Amino acid sequence: MQSYRFLMKQHIGAPSDPLVKQGDLVKRGQLIARKAPGVMGINIHSSVNGKVTCVTDLYIQVEQQEEINTEEYVRLQGNTPLELVEESGIVGLGGAGFPTYIKLSKPLAKDGTVIVNAAECEPILSHNIFMIEKKAEKVIRGIQIVMDIVHSQKAVIGIKEKNKKAIEALKKYIDSDRIQICLLPDMYPMGEERAIIRQAKGMLLDIDKLPSSANSVVINVETVYKIYEAVDERKPFIDKDVTVAGKLKGDLIQVFEDVPIGTKVGSLIEKAGGCYMDYGEIIMGGPFTGKRTSVEMPIVKTTGGIIVTETFLKGPDKIGLLVCACGADEKRLIQMSEDMGSQVAGIEYCKQARKVKNGYKCENPGICPGQVQKVMALKKAGAKALLISNCSDCTNTVMSCAPKLKLPVYHCTDGAMRAVNHKLIRKLKIS
Repeated sequence: MQSYRFLMKQHIGAPSDPLVKQGDLVKRGQLIARKAPGVMGINIHSSVNGKVTCVTDLYIQVEQQEEINTEEYVRLQGNTPLELVEESGIVGLGGAGFPTYIKLSKPLAKDGTVIVNAAECEPILSHNIFMIEKKAEKVIRGIQIVMDIVHSQKAVIGIKEKNKKAIEALKKYIDSDRIQICLLPDMYPMGEERAIIRQAKGMLLDIDKLPSSANSVVINVETVYKIYEAVDERKPFIDKDVTVAGKLKGDLIQVFEDVPIGTKVGSLIEKAGGCYMDYGEIIMGGPFTGKRTSVEMPIVKTTGGIIVTETFLKGPDKIGLLVCACGADEKRLIQMSEDMGSQVAGIEYCKQARKVKNGYKCENPGICPGQVQKVMALKKAGAKALLISNCSDCTNTVMSCAPKLKLPVYHCTDGAMRAVNHKLIRKLKIS
């Protein structure tokens, strides 16, 4: 039997307050930590039957005592769909982890639109499309629940045109023109909130505007499925679909359904066949925006991918960093440059990156006006190569000038892409 760790902060907002103490026996689906009163937060439930072995302000540790039956759990007790969403502890599963009950708490105005983000934007990640192909009927039901909660008569599902099997699965269960499909190009970052609003509604929001400015709510497709589970099956958010990929001894890209939250990263990698010892790093998330993790860290509500990357290539003595608001941040690129054995000669930001409260946002995600000035500035600073985190289109513009300046280009996604034998993010044809 395994030990499961439930972090008290798996979301945007205040840490959850533990409700159990060491020695307590808990059931799968039992509430073990609740959102702190008076602040933004979420509930956390145990994903296993077991015994609490440690309680701190940071986490609750539970030692599993029985085999997991995914169909057995303590049922939610809420009366309304919104109450059930709040009770279940659902958060946004596009990466940020914003509490979903808050997002859905304010009804849309007349003619408002629910925009479902099914872009599965990052390369390699596959669990969202896999889920749609298998559970399209329940996804559509989840969309209908969201529409009812926010009083919307229209929903648009944004999905990449290449995912034809998933699109056909959705069409099979769409029974009215209230739910429509918007086909997206196969590029990064089509799943960015403002990018998908632009594609679905033909309007570009300013970086400081929320989807409500477009009389819309944007919600991830896996979040929609979790809402279906909470409302129709009264299931707390205790399991997570996860893509496991990279330098694995099994298939290079695998999808695991209903992974109990709190599972160790290492346990999931072993379930995928284990990994080779000569790897670069383990990423939690996608190749563009994922963060370094370890085998001892737990799967959390927002975990979408676990990627075991290839070893780092040896870089030049001096490297220039070009930071994109849509990809790896400055801290992450510095970390990677150190692993490459390179000294940072200079740091530039994409010309569309604008500083906001919690980092940077792109003025027009996925549409680049050119990066020549930034590349030349890094060359002037003494860079002998570039390490970039740019989106698909920005990378194209970098590649239009960097080779002419005899600057080799490395991308933050290289280790992950090489590990699964995918084409590197360089000069791409946008389709």
